[in-house]
This record gives sequence, structure tokens and C-alpha cells, in this order.
Amino acid sequence: MPDKKVVFPLIAQQHQALHALPIAFELAARHPNISVDIACLTPGHFKLAQFIAQLYPESRPRLTLLPLSPRHRERIETRGLRVIDRLYGLFRSRHYLNTFDAIIVPEATSLYLRHMGVKKPRMVWTGHGAGDRAIGFAQHLKKFDFLLLPGQKVEQRMLAEGIARPGDYCRGVYGKFDIVKRLQNKPTKLFETQRPTLLYNPHFVKRFSSWPIMGEKLLEYFARQDEFNVVFAPHFRLFDNNRRDAERLRNRYGNVPHLIIDTGSQRSIDMTYTLAADLYIGDVSSQAAEFVLKPRPCLFLNAHHVAWRSDPNYLSWTLGPVLETLDDPHASIAHAFRTHPEFLETQRQYLYDTFETHGDKATAPIGADAIVAFLQRAV
Repeated sequence: MPDKKVVFPLIAQQHQALHALPIAFELAARHPNISVDIACLTPGHFKLAQFIAQLYPESRPRLTLLPLSPRHRERIETRGLRVIDRLYGLFRSRHYLNTFDAIIVPEATSLYLRHMGVKKPRMVWTGHGAGDRAIGFAQHLKKFDFLLLPGQKVEQRMLAEGIARPGDYCRGVYGKFDIVKRLQNKPTKLFETQRPTLLYNPHFVKRFSSWPIMGEKLLEYFARQDEFNVVFAPHFRLFDNNRRDAERLRNRYGNVPHLIIDTGSQRSIDMTYTLAADLYIGDVSSQAAEFVLKPRPCLFLNAHHVAWRSDPNYLSWTLGPVLETLDDPHASIAHAFRTHPEFLETQRQYLYDTFETHGDKATAPIGADAIVAFLQRAV
């Protein structure tokens, strides 16, 4: 008879799952007295969990599908995941989820379970990134009973804003790095011709993203030039609900040998590109924080002319030059490479403040043990 039962529902886009899955597998391996379920909204989530399970052969959690109809699952797989799909999946699963001692999630939509009669389980948040946008420090996060935080940057801001409570969080956990370390046995060769590789990674939220204003102009430039290899791998959600535009881009640029268009594969979320690129180009994605795990040049696009200096939501823009216009992309890229030494120490400090790790040591075990300790003392 297990001491406790915990469940990891995977109801959001798959990039978030990579932050929760390593903690689930470590918890199952390190604490055999705890029953661990990984509950998937779609077959896509299930396949991802099965793939990650191969990296943890010592762990045996139970993988299951949440009770959606095949037709609904097919709609999500072919047309993208919406908030209403998450909520519907939670509602259909509310009785099942209420049987656990803890529900452990990387997103905040699951807090709606409290309005669906799910009162018994403790709610634990793993987070799903370490960026600087205000949404990562939203007040609703204080509704979680326990938080896993990557480092002191997030900890200090959450304490200052009354989100984290002393004793009800654990610092030093970024499980995605654990998976990356297990996956990356050798560098991935992305292109046949050896050139410097650029990664363009725009965000999905329009008011922050460079994509609607600068994106296609940049892709046109990337396609015409032959000095760089380029990966266009935007935030997973940019095209998740807009598959036609994604297909249009693949059709238009898919035959350019020095250009990869990736609008949502596993490689776009498992740091394959952030580890392989020589220069990061983006706006406000937390992937910039992951990129400087190995400090390299960055270039940020201020498409909306934000007054960003001294704004904590744009702290990542101190990691490289910030571009206001696209008058001369080549000159701006060359400037980012040339001036990188000026930003090197800032990147190193940002990395330490954000993660307190270089990705060389596993942190998911810390999170797994902290959750178990919290459950054992919780009444």
C-alpha cells in the first residue's frame, strides 16, 4: 500500500511537459513508497512521456490517458490545443484527480480544479521556464500549496511580490536541463554546409513578439543570404493553433538548404537548437535564458519600441544588443557577434542568478525529494 499517491497531469502544450516529466520519473525512482501517475491529455503527450521514460529505465510510474473522446483528441492533435480543451480535460478527469494526495503541474490552468470540486489534493507547481515576463510572477501562483523554483532571481521576485511563502517552496530545480543532459550525447549536426548558425525564436504573444512586425522580413533576408545557417524555431504556441500558416512557411522556405523551419517538433522544445546555435535572435522567450547556459551572442528585437531599460520584465535584454529596426539585418547580426565580449560577464551572472547551475548536475531529484518532504509534513 503506497504512503501517498501523486499525479502529473499533462494538459498544456508539450513544451511544458519537459519541465514536469523529469520530476515525475525521479520521484517514482527515488520514492518507491509513493504511487506516481503521469496522466496525458492526448496521444501526443503519451508518446512524449513514453519517449522520456526511455531515459529513466530505473523508473516505473504509471502512464495513462485522461478521459477524452477519440474525436476530441483527434481535433487537438490536428488543429492545436486550446484553453477550453485543457479545462474540459480537467472537468472530465475531476473525480480521478481528486483521489490523489498531490497534483503536480507545470501550468496554472489546473488551479481551476478547485472550482470543480477537487479539494483533497495538494497543488504543486513545477513551472515551465525561467524568463522575466510578468506572467511568470502572476498573483494566482500563490494559490499553489508548493512551488519549485529554478534560482534566486525567481525566488527573490516571488518573495517580494508575496507569491512564494517561506517553507512552501524549493529553490534550485530546473528539470528540463536533466532531460537535455540525458538526450545530448553528442552535438546535433543540423546542416550539411558548415557556417555560423543563427536561431530565430520569436514569442507567441502578439504584444511582445517580433514575429508580426519583423518576422517574415527576417525570413526573407535569411533565405536570400548565404553566410549563415538559420533555424526558425518560434515558441511552440506561435503556430500550434495556426497550422495553415505553419504549412505555408514550410512550403515557401522548405527547400532552402541553409534554413530550417520548425514550427513545433520535439527538437524545437528539447534545446537541440539552443545548444547548437551560435547566435540567438528573439524577443521575450525564456529560451534566451536557456541559451546562455553556454554563453554566446544574443540579439533582441524591440519590435514594439518598449521602454525596456530598468524594467525587470525585460532583464534578458541586458544579454546582448537590442535592435529597434530591421534596416540592415546583416550589420546588426555582425554587431552582435563583434560585441559579445561586452556581454559575457552579464550572461554569466544572469545564468547563475537564474539557475545556479550549468546543467551539469541533475536538479529534478531535488524537486522530487522536496515534494515528498512537503507531503509528509502537510496536514
